[in-house]
Amino acid sequence: MSAFVLALAAGALTGLALGALGGGGSVLAVPALIYLLGLTPAAAATASLVVVTVTSATALVGHAREGTVRWRPGLLFALAGLGPAAVGGAVSARLPAGVLTGAFAVIAAVAALRMLRPSASAPTEAPTHPVRVATAGASLGAVTGALGVGGGFLAVPALVNVVGLRMRAAVGTSLLVITLNSLVALAARAGADVSVDWARVAPFAAASVLAAWDGKRLTARISAGSLQRIFAGALLAVAAFMLADAVL
Repeated sequence: MSAFVLALAAGALTGLALGALGGGGSVLAVPALIYLLGLTPAAAATASLVVVTVTSATALVGHAREGTVRWRPGLLFALAGLGPAAVGGAVSARLPAGVLTGAFAVIAAVAALRMLRPSASAPTEAPTHPVRVATAGASLGAVTGALGVGGGFLAVPALVNVVGLRMRAAVGTSLLVITLNSLVALAARAGADVSVDWARVAPFAAASVLAAWDGKRLTARISAGSLQRIFAGALLAVAAFMLADAVL
């Protein structure tokens, strides 16, 4: 099977993850862009932000129609991360490739462990202290900008535990956060001298967007717990591979 076909499959998996879980897609997109399409870590981070922005915005439309997006807390959470996302995006282009790869491996492992932990939705959706929401949003924005990830795999648990949303609402709201954070991080990279082969990245992005709709429908057929365990296993494998690549 050619690397191009594998890249299309990875793009589809990225969209499935975003549509079904409200995050995690970029954790697969970056290594796929590096190892299957041959992009540098910096170029992969930039391309990943394009893919994640377009895919998240597409999935957000479907969740908004079903009323699972909480706009007010989501906007507060996202706005707090815009500044850190811009700074992280500007700094990222100047970091060594090994540092980016190693940091991404650690983030992927953390994401997998979070998904493997039993999750419980908040019994009621109650507002929390704005400072806590803003702090969590700022931290997520920094990760988004520096590593070229949407941050949804961290946004969902934060929206449940800090903001107090139920799981379905956290998934929908995380797509709003991911879209805004990724847009700002991408804008910060606009002036960076990073070469991206968009002819190869475009099919990847198209596969991701199309699969996002299927990912949303998939949630009605497979339990969220099963999806999380499957995806966590894939993330652990990706993390181990990238960490070995960074160290060796």
